Amino acid sequence: MSSIAASTLVSVPPASTKHANESHIGRRCAEFHPSIWTDHFLQYASHSHSSKVNHSETVQHVETLKEEVRKMLVPTNEKPSISKVELIDSIQRLGLRYHFESEIAEVLQQTHKQYVQNGHLILDSDLCFLALLFRLLRQDGYLISPDVFSKFTDGEGKFSERVSNDVEGMLNLYEAAHLSIHGEKILDEAMAFTSTQLHAITKTVEPNTFLAEQVHNSLRQSLHRGIPRLEARKYISIYQLRPSHSEALLTFAKLDFNVLQTLHQKEVAEICMWWNSLDVARNLSYARDRIVECYFWILAVYFEPQYSLGRLILTKMMAVLSLIDDTYDAYGTIDELTIFTDALERWDICCLDDLPDYMKLPYEALWNVYDEMDQYMRKEGREYSISYAISEVKKVARAFMREAKWLNENYMPTTEQYLETAMISCCYSLLSTVSFFGLRHLATEDMFKWVTSQPKLVKVSSLICRAMDDIVSSEFEQKRGHVVSVLDCYMKEHGVRRQEAIEEFRRVVSNAWKDMNEELLRPLEVDRPFLMPPLNLARVMDVLYKEEDNYTHAKGIMKNSITALLVDPVPV
Repeated sequence: MSSIAASTLVSVPPASTKHANESHIGRRCAEFHPSIWTDHFLQYASHSHSSKVNHSETVQHVETLKEEVRKMLVPTNEKPSISKVELIDSIQRLGLRYHFESEIAEVLQQTHKQYVQNGHLILDSDLCFLALLFRLLRQDGYLISPDVFSKFTDGEGKFSERVSNDVEGMLNLYEAAHLSIHGEKILDEAMAFTSTQLHAITKTVEPNTFLAEQVHNSLRQSLHRGIPRLEARKYISIYQLRPSHSEALLTFAKLDFNVLQTLHQKEVAEICMWWNSLDVARNLSYARDRIVECYFWILAVYFEPQYSLGRLILTKMMAVLSLIDDTYDAYGTIDELTIFTDALERWDICCLDDLPDYMKLPYEALWNVYDEMDQYMRKEGREYSISYAISEVKKVARAFMREAKWLNENYMPTTEQYLETAMISCCYSLLSTVSFFGLRHLATEDMFKWVTSQPKLVKVSSLICRAMDDIVSSEFEQKRGHVVSVLDCYMKEHGVRRQEAIEEFRRVVSNAWKDMNEELLRPLEVDRPFLMPPLNLARVMDVLYKEEDNYTHAKGIMKNSITALLVDPVPV
């Protein structure tokens, strides 16, 4: 690839709102709200000397507490105890597992060896501990039979009423049920039963207690489908309400969160400076100005400090893709989009001269992001990887173009035709591929071949993305003239109403999560670090797209989530 410095971005005339609404050129205008953050995050670009000193002292304190917790966790020759299993759960919920990967893996391996025979749990315990142990082992990829819960059911497979008196047991069973795979009727029953019972309990449980806060939080967002960093932030506040909490672990979690938050703030400041150099708000006023939201999305993919470079590259990629998506969906004419797609297919910076002025910025910005990736990979002797990312972006461009033609020709595809294209245009396969750049030396060429071969995990993640997006976005998008949604295709194909189509695709999403859970069980197709980005991308959808598109409409859940992770430190 030719090297194009970021400072050489062409200056283009602003795509003004007036221009966007001129009917004689057939443009559509989405009227997205402007950025709610403006320059807020630029303040984190530099810190005073005193703050650096305090940060250094905090890091030292974190290391001391880390060793204290490690001693609590180190495996012994004794049977893994209930307290050790509960400690692992707390460590993981508090967002600290990345410090103790090998220790936790060893304890869980010991636990599996001690308490599991032929895939069945063989210990006699209460529902609370059995459900917790089941979930922890499933989360780590062990295929454990859910038959252990049959003793809490009646002859017809219904959970007995006595279970409803065990609030903590039901809560653990509710969370465990989210790791179900196909054919596990007892977990389907557990999900329905515990959900109903826990919702009823919220009206009677004593407020502001450890158990009450856990119930409320779980019903709002299940742990397995939640964004790990966001769940950690919430659980720190919940864990301190637990009467038997470890003060060392709690302090460690708070300080570690704040240390990482400082790193994340510096990263988002760097990203915002890059974004400001593009002057998107002025040059591409038709597009969503969502750079901080893009960073938050990618922070959900991986938050650990070793993935800092990956976050910077992946955020830039997502931000530019968002501009290109809006160019296809909300502004470009069919003739202009044909030229733009051809330029992406040819993958040549000389194509810049052929593009309409407003298209030059996103094209060159994309080129520069790829050039940046290429330079990093060449330094590490892994230049082969860039060709896989280029191939993926070309697939996305073709999908965008196909959708634009459907709209231009007023064509209604079949549900199957639509999903085949829309699962590419959602960009999750491309983002999964580019996320591997952040895994650095682990990402061999075989890993890039795997992720670009349409593995089931990536397809399932893409399906969850597309279905959930379409369910909440279609009505808003159709107001401005937008490509059909999966709901429209299904309604026409099956002669059903919108609500029936919504219910059907909620079932599709539910089944897709079962497929996802199956792909995370041992034996794994690839090592676990490569499975986490597609999983975490799916989790973003569950958090941000339950009720509405919180990326496009970023003033509610998205704003609150960003504030929790990137603005407010945890009080220590």
